Amino acid sequence: MEQDVESPAIIKKPKLPKQVREDLPKQLSEKEISKRVQRYVRKDGKCNVHHGNVRETYRYLTDIFTTLVDLKWGLNLFIFVLVYTVTWLFFGFMWWLIAYLRGDLEHLEDNQWTPCVNNLNGFVSAFLFSIETETTIGYGYRVITDKCPEGILLLLIQSVLGSIVNAFMVGCMFVKISQPKKRAETLVFSTNAVISMRDGRLCLMFRVGDLRNSHIVEASIRAKLIKSKQTKEGEFIPLNQTDINVGYNTGDDRLFLVSPLIICHEINQSSPFWDISQAHLSRDDLEIVVILEGMVEATGMTCQARSSYVSREIKWGYRFTPVLTLEDGFYEVDYNSFHDIYETNTPACSAKELADMTNRSRLPLTWSLASRLSQQGLPEAERQGPETKSGPANQGKDRQPERNGDVANVESESKV
Repeated sequence: MEQDVESPAIIKKPKLPKQVREDLPKQLSEKEISKRVQRYVRKDGKCNVHHGNVRETYRYLTDIFTTLVDLKWGLNLFIFVLVYTVTWLFFGFMWWLIAYLRGDLEHLEDNQWTPCVNNLNGFVSAFLFSIETETTIGYGYRVITDKCPEGILLLLIQSVLGSIVNAFMVGCMFVKISQPKKRAETLVFSTNAVISMRDGRLCLMFRVGDLRNSHIVEASIRAKLIKSKQTKEGEFIPLNQTDINVGYNTGDDRLFLVSPLIICHEINQSSPFWDISQAHLSRDDLEIVVILEGMVEATGMTCQARSSYVSREIKWGYRFTPVLTLEDGFYEVDYNSFHDIYETNTPACSAKELADMTNRSRLPLTWSLASRLSQQGLPEAERQGPETKSGPANQGKDRQPERNGDVANVESESKV
C-alpha cells in the first residue's frame, strides 16, 4: 500500500499507461510539427545545408582567394595579421643572418668596417629594417650599402614578395568589405505568402520591398518549390526543385523596385499547386524559396537576397494590406503595414476543382442547345424514314393526289 501511494510521485515516463502514451503525442503534435519544420533556406536567406565527408579538401587551396574571402571576419583578420608578421620575421631573420655571416655584428665599433646595413646591431634592428623595407617607410637611419651584393638581392626579393603579399591580402580585405551581402539586408520579404483570388483565378502571392533610396538595377525575381517526390519507377528524389512561374513569359519577373511590389504566381495547369487545396496545403510538407537578384546602384556589384515560406507560412484566403498612399506631391510607403494581411473570400478547393466546377456551371447551356437540335432532327428523320423505305411506285402515288389537288384548287379559283 505504501508503494502504491508513493509510486505516482516517482513515476517515470516509460511507465505511463498505453492510452496516455498514445494520447500525449496527439496533444503535442501541432507544437512538435511547428518546431520540427526543417527549412532548406532560412528566413534570413542562409542555406541550411552542411557539407560533410568532403575528402578532396585540396580543392579549397586551389582557390585560396575565395577561401579567404568566405572565412569569418575573426579568422580573416587573424590570417591577415599572421601573414604580415611571418613575412616581416622571415626577412628580418635573413637580414640578421647576412650580417652575422659577414661579421658585421663583430665590427660594430669599427669605423673602418663597411657593413651590409648601417646601424644593424642585432635581430631587433634587423626586424625593424625588414618592416621599413617591406612597407617602404624609410626612416633613413638603417640603410643598405653598395658593398653587399647579397643584401641587394635580398632587397629585391623582399620588395617583390612584399608587393605580392600586399596585393593579395589587401585585395581579400577589400572584397570582404565590399561584398553586397549587407546590401541584401535592406531587401525585405513579407513574413507570409498568401493564396487568394485575383481576376477570377487562384494566385499565390508574396511581397518584396527595398528599404534604401538607392535602387537595385536590373532586379529580377525567381521562385522554386522545394518538395520531395517519388517517380513512377519508385525512385525517391529528396528536396526536388520545381520552378514556379512568377511572370517569366510576360516579363513580370523583371522588377522596377522603387516601392513594395506584390509578386503573383497564377495557379494554372502548369503550376505545381494545381492539385493542392487548403486542407492539402496544411498537411503537405513543402517550401517555397524566393530569390531576388540585381545590381547595386552604388557599386555595380551583383546582389542576391533569399527567403523561404513553409506550409504554415502560406495563408489561404488572405490578401496583403496596401502600403502605398498618395500624399501632397509624393507617394509614401508605410512599412509598418508591410507584413499585414487581411482575410478575403476564397474557395477552399484546389484550382483544378475550381476549374472543373466553373466548366460544369457552363455545361447545361450547351447541353440544352444540343438537346433541342437533336429533338428537332428526330421527327424529320422519322418522316424521311418511310419515304426512303417506299419504292418508286409509292412515290408516284403520293405525288398524284398532290397534283390533282393542285388542279382542283386552280379550277376553284377560276370559278370564283
